[in-house]
Amino acid sequence: MTTLVRRRVWGPLVAFGVCAAVVLLAQVPYLRNRLFYVWDDSAVQFMPTWHHLGQRLVDGDWPPLLDVDGWMGGNLPAEALFGIWNPVNLGNYVLVSRFDDLALAALVVKSEILALLALGVYLVCREHGAGRGPSAVIAIALPFSGFTLYFDTATWVAGLMAFAWLPYTWWAARRAARGAASPLWAILFGALAVTTGNPYGLLGVCVVLGALLVENRLRRDRPALVKLFLIGGLVALFVPLVYLPLLGTSSVTMRAGQGFASDGILMPRLSDLLSMSMPSHRPMIRTFNLDYRLHTPGVYFAWFLVPLLPWLHWRRLRERWRELSGVFVVATVYALLAVGPSNMWMFRFPLRHLEVVYLAIGVLFAVAFTGGPRFDHVRRRVALTAAALVLSGYLTFAAQPWQWRQHLAALALLTVGVAVAVALARFVRPPATYAALVAGVAAALAMQTSWFPANLDVAAYGFPRSVSELKRQALPHEGTTFPVGTVLPGNVGLVADLKSTAAYSGMSFREFGVATCMSYHGTTCPASFGRILAPTAVDGRPLVDLLRVGTIVVQNDVLPDVQPPPGWRIGDRTATHTSLRREQPLPWPGGRLSYASPGVRVSENVSPDDRDESVRFTKDRGPGQLVFARLAWPGYRAEVGGRELTTRQGPAGVLVVDLPADVEGGEVKIRWTPPGLGLGAALALAGLLGAVVYALVSRRRPRRERPAPAAEAPQDLAVANA
Repeated sequence: MTTLVRRRVWGPLVAFGVCAAVVLLAQVPYLRNRLFYVWDDSAVQFMPTWHHLGQRLVDGDWPPLLDVDGWMGGNLPAEALFGIWNPVNLGNYVLVSRFDDLALAALVVKSEILALLALGVYLVCREHGAGRGPSAVIAIALPFSGFTLYFDTATWVAGLMAFAWLPYTWWAARRAARGAASPLWAILFGALAVTTGNPYGLLGVCVVLGALLVENRLRRDRPALVKLFLIGGLVALFVPLVYLPLLGTSSVTMRAGQGFASDGILMPRLSDLLSMSMPSHRPMIRTFNLDYRLHTPGVYFAWFLVPLLPWLHWRRLRERWRELSGVFVVATVYALLAVGPSNMWMFRFPLRHLEVVYLAIGVLFAVAFTGGPRFDHVRRRVALTAAALVLSGYLTFAAQPWQWRQHLAALALLTVGVAVAVALARFVRPPATYAALVAGVAAALAMQTSWFPANLDVAAYGFPRSVSELKRQALPHEGTTFPVGTVLPGNVGLVADLKSTAAYSGMSFREFGVATCMSYHGTTCPASFGRILAPTAVDGRPLVDLLRVGTIVVQNDVLPDVQPPPGWRIGDRTATHTSLRREQPLPWPGGRLSYASPGVRVSENVSPDDRDESVRFTKDRGPGQLVFARLAWPGYRAEVGGRELTTRQGPAGVLVVDLPADVEGGEVKIRWTPPGLGLGAALALAGLLGAVVYALVSRRRPRRERPAPAAEAPQDLAVANA
């Protein structure tokens, strides 16, 4: 009875301690660099868009499907990575919208996600038979490994959000397979991983469920195989909701780096794993600026892992290879993905796969280190640890010898830290060892954020952190703004109340980008000024009219001494930018209609929301057309009097509605619905109902629980090393 009470008390306490420790450690990078968590894509894409979406949710706009003022970045279902169907994502967006300081908002939300990840890692280690102490150590260390911290957390947070749900899916599916828990949890966690919208989440769910199938096939557990197939099938029903809109828009979009290629960018080598315990190691991996070395410790995992390898209970892994076979499968699959090729359809930059390799390695380490280190053949183990330290130190020194002081400090941490940890296990108790390992994680993090306070392998943007400051610094403008050069790249304009045609888009609208010379991150070339003012095939109207642009902002060093074209005037001229404004206001201010062909007379144009618009008109007999300042995303439907009209792309991909010759008046109604939304929503609802039914049915059946691997938690060293 006493043992049962201890288990029920200590389990939640340790789990809470893991989350609290990770939240505290997450403050260290922020204290070193207040912009650490708003770097690169987090600065120009994620945090501004989260703030904007959160405000729309607060205003009652759910689900936020289309942002017409976002142009290339406004098709949110096609972008996918914002995870508009994930309830945790949406809650975080609302939370971010309550902040004025985006750096502080990023700190709060990303600390939460790191703690969520750590708890999942702890649970999956425990599920595989590791003790509480080693599981907690790995759970605290993994969120601060090199790639997870400097890339996923600081910049590509959509990857972090997808990765955070992977250990939960693994833990819940394995428990369900052995009859220890309801399958409902595995399905829900798998759905959360899928609905983050990041394809790496879907890939992870597939690999983990596949690995569990291999594990239970080796165990010849047919009931478990049936459960896993059902779980996988029900999770798969959530996939169309997320990815059908993306596939349905592929005919008009393009993605940078899509296809199969190998350019070497962010491609690690398996030999880099030899230095995964050196906090100062900068691996020889090609970067975006074509440098031959990362500026961050991108392959770092945990300072203690390599030095403690000689002290592990390796026999335990060999004896339990069937129970751990799923872990070996995950490690093998992701190790192969991590070495390339660099581009495989939606999956780019193989370094991203390394964190899942580390998750699997961490589970194996936690299992083998349960009970503390071994103490037979002590001299041999000391010699092997010394050799590992020398080899790691030499490889790190060889990669960048001019930073030898950092390498010496890192090597001192490893040497002293391992010696203290082993001594505490020998002369005190294993819990003291685990505390020392966590203290070393904090020390290594402090070193790294001092040496590498920011990720210089990606773009740095010097925008103010304050939303109110961004609004104050926004250039004066009227209506929609077209930038020439770099004004506010990406989606920063969303929080600066700037309706800009520029947007950061993972899936760029091909015709719009080509016609305006706009890149996927929202910057334009000098030629864009002439392109938007040149006549188009729509009655010779310039593109700037079809886009309903009211202000053109030109970066002076991109296009010096710009002069206003006819119908425009200079609004403001500063040392860095020149803004041009229209001399006359645009017609039809109530909607987005930008052109009506000769003979078409518009009496009213209303756009009540981003997805809907209506135009009342009369016209002479004969064909006509209406052009709207909307991108012609697949999914638009137009009708007049119940009769469906033809919609198509015009110049730069704007929406054109053709009016039949025999229609002389009426009201054109336009509505946009993402391709596949109805089918995807129906399948997701079926998956949710199926999960509930399956969970209820499984409760009525007698539970056939297969015992979990016993986690060794000896009370003293004699038991630990027996």
